[in-house]
Amino acid sequence: MSRLDGGELLARTLAKGGVKEVFALHGGHLEAFLQGCVHNNIRLTDTRHEAAAGHAADGYARVTGEIGVCTVTAGPGFANVIPAIVNAYLDGVPTLFLIGAPPLREAETNPLQGGFDQIAMAAPVAKWAHRITNAERIPDLTAQAIRIARNGRPGPVVLELPIDILHMPVDPKIVAAPTGLDVRTHPAPSADEVTALIQFLRKAERPAIFAGGGSRFANAAKELRQFAELTGIPVFVNSRGYGLLPNDHRLFGKDVSNLAALGMMGGEGPDAVLILGARLGLFAGGRGGKIIPANARIAQVDIDAGEIGRLMSPEVAASADVAETLRAMIDEGAHLNWPNWSTWAAKAVSLKNGHAMLFGGVDEQTPMHPYAAAREVMKALGRDKICVLDGGEAGAWAQMHVEVDEPGRLLGHGYLGCLGIGPGMAIGAQRAFPDKRVVLVTGDGAVGFHIQEFDTMVRHGLPVLTIILNNRAWGMSIHGQEAMYGRNAHVITELADTNYHTVAQAFGCYGERVDRLQDVGTAVERALASGKPACLNIMVDREAVHPITTMLMDAGEGNKTVIPYYENIAAQ
Repeated sequence: MSRLDGGELLARTLAKGGVKEVFALHGGHLEAFLQGCVHNNIRLTDTRHEAAAGHAADGYARVTGEIGVCTVTAGPGFANVIPAIVNAYLDGVPTLFLIGAPPLREAETNPLQGGFDQIAMAAPVAKWAHRITNAERIPDLTAQAIRIARNGRPGPVVLELPIDILHMPVDPKIVAAPTGLDVRTHPAPSADEVTALIQFLRKAERPAIFAGGGSRFANAAKELRQFAELTGIPVFVNSRGYGLLPNDHRLFGKDVSNLAALGMMGGEGPDAVLILGARLGLFAGGRGGKIIPANARIAQVDIDAGEIGRLMSPEVAASADVAETLRAMIDEGAHLNWPNWSTWAAKAVSLKNGHAMLFGGVDEQTPMHPYAAAREVMKALGRDKICVLDGGEAGAWAQMHVEVDEPGRLLGHGYLGCLGIGPGMAIGAQRAFPDKRVVLVTGDGAVGFHIQEFDTMVRHGLPVLTIILNNRAWGMSIHGQEAMYGRNAHVITELADTNYHTVAQAFGCYGERVDRLQDVGTAVERALASGKPACLNIMVDREAVHPITTMLMDAGEGNKTVIPYYENIAAQ
């Protein structure tokens, strides 16, 4: 029988809150909790690096829409997981990080893996960070952490559990109840806001909807599709909005950046944009008006009022849950005569595969072009998959070809731009959906961050397919250097021609090197047929530059100081 101690109370509370998976790396501080997970049927997936465990919890949350849980030990364990906490914070992903700590009773004694304030370090990048100091308070404080992570704008919560608190026997009579575990808030817009949003759209000539992570975590796919079909308004997304509409839907325009292509091809962009749970920033064109025209009217719906009015001033705003807002708009708009926007909508969505026009003839290229290689990979995998994208240009090449029909089926970089997220996220996604094919597309630079996670995939029987687009360089970096300083200005951006697939084989994976475009599809088939975690090392042309790198560099803009990845500085 399990004894009632802090670790048991923590595991019981998580189980009561519906947690079935915890991602971890062992540490002695956690021992009581790890045993509690066994007693309460919570599966533990242990990785080889704490950051990978954190990214796995993040990935699990993204694909399921539920909270992801990670536990790591004190000191270096906590320090290693900080990038995952920050990543979840910037992308608004509901995650719970359970951190070990030295005994409270040994404070200021220079204890092992202590001597610094973990909560103070975590607080700026967490929705809430708290040190639990009494074992009997573990249930109610853990419940509070789960409520905070899930509700409002989702995000990471950090709980520190000192080892003496986790191992402390507890009298059941004094244990605080885990209240509010099932609380889910869905704030609705006011009636006036709903009417104003509808009027905003009805007077537009070329309206568009831009949906993002706030729509995904509101589980608003059904409502978004219904509203789009009711009104005939085309829908564009950021990477976290993939799957909110099926890829082939007549009103799905895919990436919001496609709005910029309308203008570049001599057409008119949208004159009104309804932003649904998507943030304005670099990935939506920043302050330059290159994606959402500077003269376009905008309306914003976001559960986080702080995002409303960022970079552009909205004509109409509602701080509310996206799904609730769409339901209200559907109810009010169902009996209205909406304008006929069919010609505009067809034109707006026609460019979602326009990238093919940029890369005609690349199939004949040797070495193979990464655009063509990524296309053949996605073609061989089919539609029913979960895609995890890592690296700089590698993930961007793959995203051009990603087609998914459900939310949470594309995972990638957000505003942290953290390389190495891929293996952990793929592990989390495969744990969440063991019967779905999970593919990780990464670069030869990014794969080196957590290459040891091939071992995790093998030990836990997770048949993740890792695709490395290997150009023997830090692609975005080396191409940026060339754009700024010329062809011979390479500084710490070249990599060796490494056989990463043999590293994967050494861990027990299926591995194969692919040098010819015509062999990519069959190599994917062989990797899938192996039934193992697999790695395909696909050798691609280092000279191929992704358009996103050119866009982020903007090096040919005239008399300005070029600032890589950010706004250039105008000459004074």
